[in-house]
Amino acid sequence: MSALELSSLVGIFGTAILPIIAIAAAGFALGRAKDVDAGPLNTITVYVLVPALVFHTLVTTPMSGETVVLVAVGVLAVTVVMLAIAGGVGRLAGRTEPLLGAFLLTAAFANSGNFGIPLSEFAFGATGRSTAVLYAAVQGVLLYTLGTYVAARGSGGALAGVRRAARIPLVYAVIVALGVRWLGLAPPTGSAAMETLQLVGDSSIPVMLLILGIQLSGTDYGAAIGQVGLSNLLKLAVAPVVAVGVALVLGFENQTVARVFVLESAGPAAVTPIILLGEFSERGDGPIGPAEFASTAILTSTLLSIPMLTVLIALLKAGVVI
Repeated sequence: MSALELSSLVGIFGTAILPIIAIAAAGFALGRAKDVDAGPLNTITVYVLVPALVFHTLVTTPMSGETVVLVAVGVLAVTVVMLAIAGGVGRLAGRTEPLLGAFLLTAAFANSGNFGIPLSEFAFGATGRSTAVLYAAVQGVLLYTLGTYVAARGSGGALAGVRRAARIPLVYAVIVALGVRWLGLAPPTGSAAMETLQLVGDSSIPVMLLILGIQLSGTDYGAAIGQVGLSNLLKLAVAPVVAVGVALVLGFENQTVARVFVLESAGPAAVTPIILLGEFSERGDGPIGPAEFASTAILTSTLLSIPMLTVLIALLKAGVVI
């Protein structure tokens, strides 16, 4: 590797990865030093901060309606393909329910919110943020519906999970924002209402990173560390390849949108499956439970993703990947 290439990687790490690590590390240290309950923070984020971020971004984004639809279709396609691949690989590896559900969720769903949004903004600016927010919003809808079903298979809780998903404001923030945008009813960008929404939404990014650090600080990964290698391989190596294929098929007009789409898909395992598995999945008879498996996959995939995403951003910026 030449000195110029090394300098480029160091620069990308410093501008796109290091700020995320620093804020999440602060949350991790806080979680280790104090008995911090991330639950209230998570509730505030899910019910107030993220809906404001999603609504403001979708209403004000310069992306065309066609691009919005393409991103949504792309997220659905990547998710379905990864669930199918993970299902086949998991069964071949001898995974059975309820652990198979945890395997599917950690392999198919990326941490596109409290990791992916700031990463995409630091790496690709305003367009990166808009694309990442849209990606996270669509995946959030899928997580609380399709993901709930996967987590609850065999436990009889899938219907209750879907009912719970119907109460998540994120779903309605997406619907209302798209409706307001389509009807042309959005308040002016500089109005008090929009500036308030932007202020509330912007605060979600550091708060999400702090929550991520706090959640990772409480992970007990001793018994499950040897079980998550295959899940991490699918999430960090196979998912980006699937995303590149989907992006090429969809043919995004905006190259930055396509690159952020791939970057978001390549992120580490999502945090939400821990909540879904803890709420709707059974413990099972094995040495580790689904929630323990998911916690370990999140921690290890997040650590492994740091060098991998640094290289991927460099390749995306250079136009090597897409």
